[in-house]
Amino acid sequence: MNNEREYQKRVVIATCLSYVIVLLDTSIVNVALEPVAMSLHSDISGLQWVVNAYTLTFASLLLSGGALGDRIGAKTVYLAGLVIFACASALCGLAPNLPVLVAARIGQGVGAALLVPCSLTLINRAFPVARQRASAIGIWAGCGGSAMAAGPLAGGLLIHLLGWRSIFLVNVPIALIGAWLTTRVDSVRPDVTDRQMDIAGQLLAIVALGASVAVLIEGAKLGWHMGMIRVGAVLTLVAWIAFVLVETKRKQPMLPLRFFRSPVFSASAFASSISGLVFYGLFFLLSLYFQSARGWSPLQTGLAFLPLTAMVAIGSFASGALNRAYGAQRLVCGGFLLYALGFAGLLALADNAPYWRIALCFPAVGFGAGVITPAATAALMTTVDKARAGVAAGVLNASRQTGSAFGVAIFGALMTAVQPLDTGIRVAVYLAIGLSLLAALVWRIALAVATRYVGSDAC
Repeated sequence: MNNEREYQKRVVIATCLSYVIVLLDTSIVNVALEPVAMSLHSDISGLQWVVNAYTLTFASLLLSGGALGDRIGAKTVYLAGLVIFACASALCGLAPNLPVLVAARIGQGVGAALLVPCSLTLINRAFPVARQRASAIGIWAGCGGSAMAAGPLAGGLLIHLLGWRSIFLVNVPIALIGAWLTTRVDSVRPDVTDRQMDIAGQLLAIVALGASVAVLIEGAKLGWHMGMIRVGAVLTLVAWIAFVLVETKRKQPMLPLRFFRSPVFSASAFASSISGLVFYGLFFLLSLYFQSARGWSPLQTGLAFLPLTAMVAIGSFASGALNRAYGAQRLVCGGFLLYALGFAGLLALADNAPYWRIALCFPAVGFGAGVITPAATAALMTTVDKARAGVAAGVLNASRQTGSAFGVAIFGALMTAVQPLDTGIRVAVYLAIGLSLLAALVWRIALAVATRYVGSDAC
């Protein structure tokens, strides 16, 4: 018994370490934007690529990472992901110029896409008892949420003490410790050895997502009338159409489109993507605003985000109890209404208001962000068979990461294209409010339809 507990403890520590560095990198980079821009001579579009190179790669490869783990073994793929992430992080920290940094961030995204789905597989196999497994997954998710919340402050401290490169180099020893712990995890034969890799779908997803974000970022910089931007827009449309057609024809598609026949599943994916879009889009905008417009240091910026990120962690931990008390329908709608309320207060940014007025809006936004995704995930999991739960969860995570990438692209484009700055900020905030209210409406209608015609208990 003691040996079994020690083994389970080792699995939890190994998987939590990897998830911490993966989610840490989704938020920690934002407080390094100004130092990176000064060191590598980057403009806003370059900084958007630094953020999105990681997020886009993570989102587009996430589902294939899980399929690869099913095919050749979760431990093998997980170890490969850790090594790739460590090497890419080292290259980020040593990058001599912006193109090398962006390329290294793509490498981090590849590693993250292999790590996240396989870490859950390792936990599932180490904890055969459902109650123990749920507790282990709760610890795993809590560590990830805490890492994302701590990212801005941790990044600010590291940059203040050691420079911006340290936020990447710190990943290397953590990843190597995780890899060493994983070598002591038992290898288990994959459950699905005949799982086919959807190569065509994967390539089309990369092209469609990459072209979409490239058009948004470069269009704002170069001008929407430019020939290459128009060609990019056509390529984007063709790639998305081809992706949908390919996924409808494949027996084992990367993205099972039949899931979207469920109104609850579709609404969950939509809610997660909109939540990621407005939260990370405004997070990027605020990071640039604090550091560029107000001249704050990375440490000051990290401290400024504390009322926001702390409430994300609190909301994540409280989401389960709130969901049991009020149901997913009310909880997700309430989360988006908190978004809209908090974003409305951020209009004070355009008036160069004192920080305390801005900070008053952060708890509403942070708590809303914390409760939306867990509640949407819980509702989604009621709509799929247990055998497909991993794929369904992967779709939801990919939706959120895709929304995050689009958020950085869209809000960064607004800052570039709409001048003066205060006008661009107002447009961005109004867009965030509108999308939040739209998501609340779509969620409420979808779950009402599900309750009336399907009898779903997700509400």
